[in-house]
Amino acid sequence: MTGPYDTLHRQSLSEPETFWAEAAQAVEWSRGWDSVLSADEHGRWEWFAGAEANTCWNALDRHVRDGRGDQLALIYDSPLTSSLRKLTYREMLDQVARFAGALREQGVEKGDRVLIYMPVIPEAIVAMLACARIGAVHSVVFGGFAAREIATRIIDASPKLIVAASCGIEPGRIIPYMPVVEAAIEIAGGVPKTCIVVQREACKAELKPGRDHDWNDVMATAKPADCVPVAATDPLYILYTSGTTGQPKGIVRPSGGHLVAMAWSMRHIFDTHAGETFWAASDIGWVVGHSYIVYGPLIAGCTTILYEGKPVGTPDAGAFWRVIEDHKVTTMFTAPTAIRAIRREDSEAKHLAQRDISSLRALFLAGERCDPATLAWCEDTLKRPIVDNWWQTETGWPIAANPLGIESFPVKYGSATKPIPGWHVQALDPTGLPVEPGQTGAIVCKLPLPPGAASTLWNAPERYHKAYLDAFPGYYSTGDAGFIDEDGYLHIMTRTDDVINVAGHRLSTGAIEEVIAGHPDIAECAVVGMPDSLKGQAPLGFLVLKAGINRPPAEIVAEIVKRVRDTMGAVVAFKAAIVVSRLPKTRSGKILRGTIVKILTGEPYGMPATIEDPAVLGEIERDLKANGLLSVD
Repeated sequence: MTGPYDTLHRQSLSEPETFWAEAAQAVEWSRGWDSVLSADEHGRWEWFAGAEANTCWNALDRHVRDGRGDQLALIYDSPLTSSLRKLTYREMLDQVARFAGALREQGVEKGDRVLIYMPVIPEAIVAMLACARIGAVHSVVFGGFAAREIATRIIDASPKLIVAASCGIEPGRIIPYMPVVEAAIEIAGGVPKTCIVVQREACKAELKPGRDHDWNDVMATAKPADCVPVAATDPLYILYTSGTTGQPKGIVRPSGGHLVAMAWSMRHIFDTHAGETFWAASDIGWVVGHSYIVYGPLIAGCTTILYEGKPVGTPDAGAFWRVIEDHKVTTMFTAPTAIRAIRREDSEAKHLAQRDISSLRALFLAGERCDPATLAWCEDTLKRPIVDNWWQTETGWPIAANPLGIESFPVKYGSATKPIPGWHVQALDPTGLPVEPGQTGAIVCKLPLPPGAASTLWNAPERYHKAYLDAFPGYYSTGDAGFIDEDGYLHIMTRTDDVINVAGHRLSTGAIEEVIAGHPDIAECAVVGMPDSLKGQAPLGFLVLKAGINRPPAEIVAEIVKRVRDTMGAVVAFKAAIVVSRLPKTRSGKILRGTIVKILTGEPYGMPATIEDPAVLGEIERDLKANGLLSVD
């Protein structure tokens, strides 16, 4: 017997035009489409060609028109500044329309690019929506990126204007932003010529006359701007993601398909409805922030939360539970690394016991693979559905999840559940043939990708083809490896590059990590392949212990080695692990396994632009030397 999920998924693949035409009814269009699915002059697929809409209208104006003007649109909660701001839909619309007018007064028009370099403050969302309102293309750069990283984006996107803040705030430190912007503009050849700056009380910037304008000043004199119709195939934004060559890739998000995907996913994946409070504990600099702090919740008529804080330390491991209680959060989205940090500091959930989180219906986890131990702890602790979902910057919304708004499936630890309607996911061997259920292969998605997914890179269509389409013709290559089991559940195990070869056996580091993470003393871990003269590669584990564990590291390592051998067999040849205080991560929580490998093998490496704390690399090198795994110079 098939259920609603099977019916929808089957229709989405066999009748994509009918399926997405129906989904598109949730969007208000100023002009209808000529075709639901077509190809452009270069053969790239397009959704809703000929149609016109405005994302800001769908996120703000129509809700005010329909009587939601007094509903909260945004709650800004900042334990780092001890501040709380709440904006209704009417107030958001007023702010956005006026800043759109301010952009216009600075010469920004439809199709122009605007670079946004800001922390998670309300003005950042206002700036994004203001760009969308007048048809400008925003490119948000994560606050805290270095000048050279910003400069590469300026050179590639050629923005007419930069919107920045005077500083970002981290626990125990303030990061001035304008000196970084100044250096980036110099590297980029003196462009752009205009900046609008939000002056924060913690650290005010010295503005450069003739170039820099105070946010409050331009807002005081700006005339509100109306929404501009935008072609469905035009870009809403460019979001840069890491490239293997060192040159970041500018992911282009088509505006019409994005609108449809956001509206559909909020209802069918997250089971979230207008009037409810949705919280994505992320940063606007990442795709999660774009999709599910800003656009998804507002398009759906929800209240969205902008949180400037950490899962632990602001002030403690109960921060997330406090936000849920204070703001009656219905649905939450965060990264597994955040939950691991909470679990490490408060494994018995004592902080949670002091809070009322009865409003919370579900917790969604994404950004990296969720290990079974973390998911099980969440289930046992929160007593609510925990949904591991998998997607990428390129796709813009989940490829696989437990679709609570369609049908809830039994959880399988280590699996992101099933492919979402619209996504035709397969596991292929190196020759491009499907592997048997349960066998590891390259995870790919059959073309065309559904609405909202990127079909090109900014100024680099050939690079898009080479990076994503050449490896398996007819498919989008995700770069992830995993398997689809006999029940159709998708298991993402590792990046393709993280499959190691041990004596001819291809092994997933993610599978080994899954076993290690199940040990009661382990907070989180990483496994990489180290050179082995006999086997080619051998797995090496890096172990972070839970707070309060005082047992001898050698004793814990011995238990881990036995655990892996007993669970996975001798073929894995897992014999070495070291205890470290922390793992190198990006600011979005991904573990920098590739950088660990370079340290281990003595290869030169550049400082990753997205690294959370560069000092951890020196700590890893020190620990490797102390354990005799790295030669001492």
